[in-house]
Parts: sequence; C-alpha cells; structure tokens
Amino acid sequence: MTRPASFLRNLARTAVVGVLLAGLAACAEQVRKHGYVPTDADLAEIVVGVDTRESVAESIGTPSSAGLLNESGFYYVQSRMRTVGPRRPQVIDRQVVAISFTEAGVVQNVERFGLEDGRMVALSRRVTESSVNSQTFIRQLLGNLGNFNPGQFVD
Repeated sequence: MTRPASFLRNLARTAVVGVLLAGLAACAEQVRKHGYVPTDADLAEIVVGVDTRESVAESIGTPSSAGLLNESGFYYVQSRMRTVGPRRPQVIDRQVVAISFTEAGVVQNVERFGLEDGRMVALSRRVTESSVNSQTFIRQLLGNLGNFNPGQFVD
C-alpha cells in the first residue's frame, strides 16, 4: 500500500512544479517590434535637393504612412514594446524618420526622432449618441407603427 501513496505524492510534486514553471513562464518578459525605420547608412544615400519621392521609395522602401495633406512627406515609424506578465505594455523605444518634400516632389529634409523627442497628444474623441434608449427591437418596431403617414407612399 505504500506504493500508491508514494506514486500520488510524486504525481502531486510534479503537478506543483509544472504549475510553478507555467506561472513563471507567463511572467516572462515579451518584447514586440512593430514597423520599419531605415538605417543611418540607408538614409545617408538620400541626397537632399536631388532625390525624389520615387527614388526614395525605391532606395529605402515605401513608408509606413505619408503626409495626409498634399502628400508633404514620408513617415517611417518603428516601436518596441515590452510586456511583463499581466501588466500593460510599455513602449521602450520609438523611432520616427520624417522625409519632407517640396511641392515639386524633391527631398527637402530628412529628420529622425526618438522616444525622448515625443510629446503626448490628447486626441479628441467624438462619438455620435445613439437614439436607442434601452428599448428592445420589438418595442422599437411596434413603436414605429403609428409614425407612418400614408401620404408619403402615394405619389
């Protein structure tokens, strides 16, 4: 009878060790990288006043985003975020390369910004309120029955 008891004890120890290892693995640091930023060597190939939008896109690739108004520039954005366990992700590095162009499409300026150069931007969130006031679908459907005017349907 001692054999099953020792087997159960070993099984319980193995289960506890497995749960502890899984818990530690869940708390391991995870680093995610998003986006693309050209290297300094790639940016050195761009000649201000000579290169155009097409030559920039050809030499260092297409940008993550472009200027919204009159296509004023290319923006390459890269972020690294660290997540530890159940905590919120934390931005540990962000690089932005901004290439601005003249109206003729020639490179005017090349700038690199880091996380230390950034500012918090408060975004305005405008949401249209719903006219539904906690009414069920059936109540809304039946509530519209008296709102029809037969003159609307007859020409």
